[in-house]
Amino acid sequence: MNILAIETSCDDTCVAIVEIRGKKNPKFNILANIVSSQVKIHTKWGGVYPTLAKREHQKNLPLVLKRVLKKAGNQKINLIAVTVGPGLEPCLWVGVNFAKDLAQNWDLPIIPINHIEAHIYANWLNPQLERAVGQADITLRKAETPVLGWRPTICLIVSGGHTQLILMKNHGDYKILGETRDDAAGECFDKVARILGLGYPGGPAIAAQAKAYRGPASVTLPRPMIYQKNYDFSFSGLKTAVLYHFRSQKPEIRKSKGYIRKMAAETQQAVIDVLIHKTLKVAKNYKVKTIILGGGVVANEELRKQFKQKLDATHHPFNFLVPPKNLCTDNAVMVAVTAYYHWLREKTKIQRLAAGHPEVRANANLRL
Repeated sequence: MNILAIETSCDDTCVAIVEIRGKKNPKFNILANIVSSQVKIHTKWGGVYPTLAKREHQKNLPLVLKRVLKKAGNQKINLIAVTVGPGLEPCLWVGVNFAKDLAQNWDLPIIPINHIEAHIYANWLNPQLERAVGQADITLRKAETPVLGWRPTICLIVSGGHTQLILMKNHGDYKILGETRDDAAGECFDKVARILGLGYPGGPAIAAQAKAYRGPASVTLPRPMIYQKNYDFSFSGLKTAVLYHFRSQKPEIRKSKGYIRKMAAETQQAVIDVLIHKTLKVAKNYKVKTIILGGGVVANEELRKQFKQKLDATHHPFNFLVPPKNLCTDNAVMVAVTAYYHWLREKTKIQRLAAGHPEVRANANLRL
């Protein structure tokens, strides 16, 4: 079957067509995958401006769809999937209404998808088992893609709007064990980048400056909630600590490359320390077999490297899965893969949605 997926939860207009073959060990073939970024438009605002993002989605969706259909060779579409939340509500509605129009015109079922769940399922696409019982860097064959053979699983989702630890017992069976109480990790990076004058988006800018730093760790920033007994996160205090330290410096120091790189490196390390510590803690306490990462911040090279190093040093034999970098950030491929597993579980319900689609609506605060 071929699934056409649409993702407009934030500022990327994403459309993809994914071919799925097989049921027990499905193989996912990406026929077309296009992401139209709005970064240049929102840079001057230091973040995503929802009204502008909505307008760009409305303009881009028909154009991106045309390109995707052409690239896929105008293959027959069997299902339509669309992200319905969480995200920016004006942006979500553009994608939802566009998908509903397509489903009605093409007389196809439509599947509403949770954005967080889609980030988890990015790991079902050419997964790489980074560590498994004493082995490292094993690339899995596609026939081995049923990741849940290693369940139960802990999923760490880290993005601009979310930082969550999710227990996944099976397809569709989730329990949120911990989440951010204020700023998400990606949001913290954006705010710190703005303080340091690095622009938007903050995550890549912070990572680039941190990589260029060669000096000693002469600044120590807080690791919020790292040793608390719960599995929640808080990064607002980290951002505030950077702001106070920045304001305490002389103007010439604030503008120096050395200072900016030093603060970026320490901020990045503080976030990484908290994410790894909390994830390993919950994984041990719940006796899981696998740790899965997902979300835009997971594209951070230092986070991926240090996670693997920490796992290699531990005696607990966790499997460790992380998506390819291009599938960590928002994309429609992960939406299509998620939709396929919904299709397997809910065929009757999904077929009913083909008539009018009353249950498909945007929900900015959708929970997993």
